[in-house]
Amino acid sequence: MTQPVSSAQHNGPDKGVLTGPATAPPSKKQGGPRAFGLRADVRNLSLLGVLAVLIAVGGITEPEAFLDTGNLQLILTQASVIGVVTVGMTFVITSGGIDLSVGAMVALASVWATTLATQEYGFAGVLFTAVVVGLAAGLVNGLLIAYGGMVPFIATLAMLASARGLALQITDGKTQIVTVQSVLDLGLPDSYILGIPPLVLVFAAVTVVGWLILNRTTFGRRTVAVGGNAEAARLAGIDVRRQRLYLYLLSGLCCGIAAFMLIILSGSGQNTNGNLYELDAIAAAIIGGTLLSGGRGTIVGSVLGVLVFTTITNIFALNNLQSDVQQIAKGAIIVAAVLVQRRTLRNGET
Repeated sequence: MTQPVSSAQHNGPDKGVLTGPATAPPSKKQGGPRAFGLRADVRNLSLLGVLAVLIAVGGITEPEAFLDTGNLQLILTQASVIGVVTVGMTFVITSGGIDLSVGAMVALASVWATTLATQEYGFAGVLFTAVVVGLAAGLVNGLLIAYGGMVPFIATLAMLASARGLALQITDGKTQIVTVQSVLDLGLPDSYILGIPPLVLVFAAVTVVGWLILNRTTFGRRTVAVGGNAEAARLAGIDVRRQRLYLYLLSGLCCGIAAFMLIILSGSGQNTNGNLYELDAIAAAIIGGTLLSGGRGTIVGSVLGVLVFTTITNIFALNNLQSDVQQIAKGAIIVAAVLVQRRTLRNGET
């Protein structure tokens, strides 16, 4: 019987990441982990530079409004909701997948968690429902993709349509007002800790946990392996289907958490919640350095991408620019980021 590839025998399923043919060692042109770490640092520094430029632009165009403490807190708070979604999206894209349903899952979780029947159970009931609905939607995506053999684009597109439709049916097109005071209190300035909104602290915690999982655990190494070369990962002993199922569950969990955060932020549940979150999350992950074809992901870069987009939106709003201009700018940034990635791949730097 043919023996498994030697690299898999030597390292085992948990000790290495296979990003290409198992028998071919990385070339000097491709670079190793140290080279990748250096390039990631350069990308992150570049994004920090872009963020610094945006802050300068905001300070010059609308100095009083943009640099106001309340506005800076608002930017961080708004970034927190989409940021949590982006952490889950980063894992999915790193594995070579895509999730177009994140915005719809946020909407469904938010309206289900704010029905009158749910709110009767208070704070715990709203939080529990939002998380469970997000997990359930992620489970459906994972089962369809991992065990049903559906293409991620099609499966998550179907979930997008279904979740939006169900959210509309639950609300009957109406806004569901939150009446649980303990939930609303988390959005008030009195709940800030050292001037930091609680939602920002939740985002920070999710970011740290996400970074640790992706960079310091077997789960993270398997995610990168599946995205880099699913067949090599399978030969190395990784259950690829189960890994993909877990990843879409993780994405659903992040959507559930984001839905609860959005409920706190808006004080309501609406079927329009999470509109275009999929665009923002994918764009933030890509410009942050996560490879669209899979095999490479960075949580830090994704978070910086979220802050860049949120800051752009805030500057445009303060300068009374139309929302269509914002979408055009985001689209242009996405195209530029993908072109840079393609050029990088052609040069053999990834």
